[in-house]
Amino acid sequence: MPVQTSDQKWAAQAAAGDESAFRELYRAHVRPVYWIANGILASSADAEDVTQETFVVAWRKLPGLELQGESILPWLATICRFQAANRLRQRRRDQAHTAAALDEDLPDTVSVEEQVITADLAARIAAEVGTLSELDREIFRLCAAEGYAYQAAAEELGVSHAVVRNRLSRVRTQLRGAVKEARDA
Repeated sequence: MPVQTSDQKWAAQAAAGDESAFRELYRAHVRPVYWIANGILASSADAEDVTQETFVVAWRKLPGLELQGESILPWLATICRFQAANRLRQRRRDQAHTAAALDEDLPDTVSVEEQVITADLAARIAAEVGTLSELDREIFRLCAAEGYAYQAAAEELGVSHAVVRNRLSRVRTQLRGAVKEARDA
């Protein structure tokens, strides 16, 4: 039987009502979800709200989820994009009701092409993270996803500050290459 990834294990446990497993999923993916929301909304306050809404929806929908692949991030990214699109529509309604001039920079819709690109990009990043060594995945999770400082991550993992800094630099370079390949494709 194949070994489950952390996301697969946490998603199954969370779907069964395990709140601590859902907290692990949240910790692992809150930052990428926030970045997606902020990229669509260009507002940190709205992005924070949409990030929270994304995880509320995810908690509600987890019991029916059949996770495709090793990462839950593409699924969360899809929920996030729908929540962000709802937020954009709400902004337009609010602006219309207050007779404020409509912001011409707001897209009328979130295009299907952008959604596919974002989903493909999230899947590509998740796949690339899956190729990393266990230590590199943990360094990436702690520093990039959970916001640990290099020294705190080093202490958590029992390695030196330099090991964390150097490995994270290599991981970021690898992920940037994967992102560039995905966008060039």
